[in-house]
Amino acid sequence: MVKRVSARVKKIWAGLALLSVEMTIVVSLFVCALVAFIFITRRIFFLHRTAFDFRVFNYLDDHVSARNNEVVKLFTFLGSHEFLIPANLGLISYFLFIRKHKWHSIKIPAIALSSLALMFVLKRLFNRPRPDIPLLYEAKGLSFPSGHALMSVTFYGLLIYIIFKAYRDKNWKWIPISLLILLIVVIGFTRIYLRVHYTTDVMAGYCIGFLWLVFAIWCLNRIEKYSKRNLDAMVKAEPIAAPSTS
Repeated sequence: MVKRVSARVKKIWAGLALLSVEMTIVVSLFVCALVAFIFITRRIFFLHRTAFDFRVFNYLDDHVSARNNEVVKLFTFLGSHEFLIPANLGLISYFLFIRKHKWHSIKIPAIALSSLALMFVLKRLFNRPRPDIPLLYEAKGLSFPSGHALMSVTFYGLLIYIIFKAYRDKNWKWIPISLLILLIVVIGFTRIYLRVHYTTDVMAGYCIGFLWLVFAIWCLNRIEKYSKRNLDAMVKAEPIAAPSTS
């Protein structure tokens, strides 16, 4: 009996220690993303320093080729609304009808729609024109922050969160997580390669996407816990009607 209790206590403490490490990492990344976004915004819109963006364009000029163009177009498609809209709908359907996970099917559209609204607000607020030297085609809309970068972080980042929470095998879960992180980075790179976004647009999109993803998940998790707690209390408190004798 004592050994069983001792093992249970050790297991709880191990879980708390892991949670503490997770929270420390997330909070540290959140602060870094916030500081980075402030730094980028100040540098571009207040100090008007854009030399870095053009140095990156000049460096990538030596790596432009027809083969690279085709690869880049494939990956940039994975961050476009043409792909992300059906991908979000498919993911919602999966959790709604197959996995029967109601709250995941709520979190996905809530984060997707709020991220989209945030992107449009920020683009209008900063009102930065796109680069006037596109490589293959001219993109519509404003430049800062990159919508591909922001929406990729919130969509694929939510997938990373779901996988991290769902997978119990610590070794195997890092394979899809690493691939998704790499995909997010590549999608952002494609926007710079195609010269439809400056590097600072993409970096800002990553920062805002991560900040919003963490904030949205935190809020939705609190709503989920509050809802479950209150619904459970209501169900337990509701009296059972006596059977009719008539």
